[in-house]
Amino acid sequence: MTDNAARYGTALTPPDTRWRTRDIVVTAVIAVAFGVVFWAWDTVWNVAAPLFGAFKPLEYVISGVWLMPAVIATLIVRKPGAALFAELVAAIVSALLGNVWGMDVVLSGFVQGTGAELVFAFTLYRSFGLPVALIAGGIAGVGEALHDLPVYYASNGIPFQASVAVLEVASGIVIAGLGGWLLVRALRQAGVLEGFPSDA
Repeated sequence: MTDNAARYGTALTPPDTRWRTRDIVVTAVIAVAFGVVFWAWDTVWNVAAPLFGAFKPLEYVISGVWLMPAVIATLIVRKPGAALFAELVAAIVSALLGNVWGMDVVLSGFVQGTGAELVFAFTLYRSFGLPVALIAGGIAGVGEALHDLPVYYASNGIPFQASVAVLEVASGIVIAGLGGWLLVRALRQAGVLEGFPSDA
């Protein structure tokens, strides 16, 4: 595999899909760290809510934070199941720490993680460049919408629901997709990803 192929996600040989101990540990650390971030972000969400009082769907411009572990973990370890693993464990940690949504966040994490996982699976876990990261973040946002609309906004009109869905997807693309890709790139440049394919 050439340096460019490794860096930008175009694999010329079958990917190594076997999970190593370090893959499990790093994915778990990412998940737990983001579980704490999720718990803190709940406070940010509640404090910021009045700022969007005129048009509530606008608060979802910051919802992409809840989708980040699915993208980041997979960009780093590049193993099947990383997106779902990281997102689900992060959701469980945030639920255990306490939040206003209770254990429903676990279902939300499952759906969001599955959305991102499907994107990486579609590439056969061969492509981890920026375009794939953006799509993974966006589809995780689709998963978020598929959960949130029937659970929280079933009684709202279609324009309201459509606004929420669009902003969740857009936030997923920008914050989880682009933000996650930039964070992994920064970690790689800092030399903290040694021993992972993302360090290539």
